[in-house]
Amino acid sequence: MNSPTLRSLTLVSILLTLSLSGCGSIESAAQEDCTSIGWNIGSPGYNDCYKARLYERKLDYSLPPGDKPSPSLI
Repeated sequence: MNSPTLRSLTLVSILLTLSLSGCGSIESAAQEDCTSIGWNIGSPGYNDCYKARLYERKLDYSLPPGDKPSPSLI
């Protein structure tokens, strides 16, 4: 069970897990934006801030109109 293939597969799975665990969601980033400037979760101002930041972040990560996704080089 000490084959090089098994070791490399284990290493790849560990690296993939670590890289994905660093990625947050758009929702959590919007929440962090609003709480970092002092809004308390659940307050009316927080809800407005959250909705606005969520909308802005979705626009940031969406493709421009008419663009088609291209295949990754990886």
